[in-house]
Amino acid sequence: MEGYYTYPDSSLTAAPRKKRIAVVTQGVKLGDETRGYTRFRAIAEALVNAGFEVELITSTFQHWDKAQRDTTLPCYTGLPYRVRFIYEPGYSKNLDVKRILSHRVLARNLRAFLLGRFADKPRAYDLVYSEIPPNDMALACAEVARNNGVPYVCDVNDLWPEAMRMAVNVPVASDIAFAPFARDARRVYRLMSAAVGTSDEYANRPGLDRVGPYEKRTVYVGNNLAAFDEGAAARAAEVSKPKGEFWVIYAGMLGASYDIETLIRAAKRANASDSRIRCKLLGDGPDRQRLEAIASELEAPVEFAGYAPYDLMAAYLCASDVTVNSLVKSAAQSIVTKIGDYCAAGIPMINTGSSPEMRGKLDEWGIGVNVEAEDEQALADAILMLAGNPDLCAEMGARARKVAEEQFDQARSYQVIVELIGSLVE
Repeated sequence: MEGYYTYPDSSLTAAPRKKRIAVVTQGVKLGDETRGYTRFRAIAEALVNAGFEVELITSTFQHWDKAQRDTTLPCYTGLPYRVRFIYEPGYSKNLDVKRILSHRVLARNLRAFLLGRFADKPRAYDLVYSEIPPNDMALACAEVARNNGVPYVCDVNDLWPEAMRMAVNVPVASDIAFAPFARDARRVYRLMSAAVGTSDEYANRPGLDRVGPYEKRTVYVGNNLAAFDEGAAARAAEVSKPKGEFWVIYAGMLGASYDIETLIRAAKRANASDSRIRCKLLGDGPDRQRLEAIASELEAPVEFAGYAPYDLMAAYLCASDVTVNSLVKSAAQSIVTKIGDYCAAGIPMINTGSSPEMRGKLDEWGIGVNVEAEDEQALADAILMLAGNPDLCAEMGARARKVAEEQFDQARSYQVIVELIGSLVE
C-alpha cells in the first residue's frame, strides 16, 4: 500500500486567515508514543502559540519502534496542529538498503501530497519547514516550495553522506554509493531560503554548496526542561544509589558512533584506583551484546540499565555524578541531542567527541572536561580527577544547569525559529 493519510482535526476552524506552515519530519514522537525525538513537535507547538496555522507532516512508520503507526488512534487528534501521515513501508535496521528504499518511497509520496495540496489551494502553505536528512525527503519539500513561490527552511540535524562514511568507507565504492545523497543535499542547500542547524557546524554546512550569504540560525535540539524536572522528581525513588558510590553515566545509543568500549575499560581502570566508581549505561543498540561480553570479561563496574523512558532517564542522570559524551574519533556528530539532558542534570560532563565546536563550547561554558577519543587512560584520569574534586564538580554542575536553562530549553530557544519563520512569511 502506498499513498498518504490525512487525519482530520476538529481544532482547525475557519478562523481569520493565518499564515500556514508545513512542518515536515520523518521521525517524531507523537501522541502516546514512548520513543522518539520531540524537536519537530515542539517547533509545531511553538508556531501555533505564535499564531500560525500548522500542519505537521510525518511518516506512517515509527522509526524507533520499527513499526507502522495505527493512524486512527485518538492520540493523534485534538492537537493544536493538524497531523498528516505519509505512507512509508518501513525497515528493520538503522543501517541497511531497505531503509534507503523506504525513505525513497516516503519522499515520492510526500511530493505527490504536497503537489496535490498546492494544486487544490495555491496558498496551501506560506512556508515549508523540514528536516534534512532524509535528503530526498528534504528535496521534495524544497522543490515543491520553490515551484510554488513559498520560502523553504531546512533544519540540518545530521550530515548525509558525511555521517555514513563513518560506517561504510570503501574507496571509490562509497563515493559511487553516496553520490545521490550528496547530490540531493547540494540541491536542497541551493534552493533553501534559510537554514536552522542543531549546531554551528550544521548551520554553516549549506554554505559549502552555495554562492553568497544566507539566513542561518543555530538552535540546539534541546529539551523540555519542565518535563525533565518533573520526570526526574516523579521517578527519583526508583533509582537506588548506595551511599558513597560515584556514578559515571552514559545515556543513548549503543552503536557505531559511540565509543562505549573505551568507557567500560576506563571505568575498570578508574575503579582500580577508587572503588567508589560505578558506570551506568542507559540505552540499547546493536553493540549491546558485544559490550556486555567485554564488561563481563573485564569484571568492570558497569551496569547495563537498558532503554529507559525519558522520565526514568532524567532520574538516573540527576542521581549520577558525571555524564560522558562518549564518541569515537571518526564520529561526525557535533552537539548531539543528549547534551541538553546532560546539562539539565546539573552535573559535570566528560566529552570525548572530536568536534571542535563541542570541545570549544565545553571549555567556554566551563561545564566539564575534554579528553581525546578512544584513550581509556585519559578518560580514566578525567573520571578520577572529578571524583576527587567535589567542589569542582559542584561548580561545573551549577554552570551546566544554567546553560540548560538559557540555551537548551525548547520553550525559550525555539523562539529563534519562530522569529525566523515570521520574518520569512511577512
